[in-house]
Amino acid sequence: MRIARFSVREGAAAGSVSFGIVEGDSTQPESLRVHAIAGHPFGDAQPTGEVYQLDQVRLLSPMLPSKIVAVGRNYAAHAAELGNEVPEVPLTFFKPNTAVIGPTESIAYPPFSSDVQHEAELAVVIGRMCREVPVERVPEVVFGYTCANDVTARDIQQREGQWARAKGFDTSCPLGPWIETQLDPADLAVTCTVNGELRQTGRTSLMLHGIPELIAHISEAMTLLPGDVILTGTPAGVGPLNVGDEVAVSIEGIGTLTNRVIKRG
Repeated sequence: MRIARFSVREGAAAGSVSFGIVEGDSTQPESLRVHAIAGHPFGDAQPTGEVYQLDQVRLLSPMLPSKIVAVGRNYAAHAAELGNEVPEVPLTFFKPNTAVIGPTESIAYPPFSSDVQHEAELAVVIGRMCREVPVERVPEVVFGYTCANDVTARDIQQREGQWARAKGFDTSCPLGPWIETQLDPADLAVTCTVNGELRQTGRTSLMLHGIPELIAHISEAMTLLPGDVILTGTPAGVGPLNVGDEVAVSIEGIGTLTNRVIKRG
């Protein structure tokens, strides 16, 4: 099941924000319909009977997380391309929830950087409050999966030696287009294109630390809340983004997250 968060473009409900179930073939946008639901998908959500074509709504970030926990250097080839060692245990960091944007929203190039780069990633959405989750019970706490772009100011990351500003600036965490709740994440294709040119290609089976291990490791230290997002690392091929570029992250079984880069006003 695909869960989206959206606003209605026109009519009496214009501007209202709801969750909905997306049905149809994601490779044929004209076939997609959004069935609005009342309440939150973590609870007892019920269909409202309202159905919209995809062009009648604006897809938003599918979740507003309390926190985003990201994992660095989780693909060996990516660690190698940046000249980094492979970590023995997952290397984690935070992105603030103010970094989150949805599909079709713009990535605003920060004025303090001259080297902003794309990082295509599979994102895990947590479905229930949890702590100290054993590896074998991780599927019980996962709500679903979506696409993410861990947009990074590479020059700031290298200059400052820590990643808060480099990976936490506003608009640096695009998520979407929706959450797929029925998916085996073990071996999915992950790609990134910029202006239609293939930049990144990899498979989730190449992760150094798999999703069960990541969530067990993170939840050992902190409580995860419903809606929290885990970014699972990026394959090789990261590269620069420029103002005017259109960057698209695609993940097999989910769909495509597309954003344009603009100059921050």
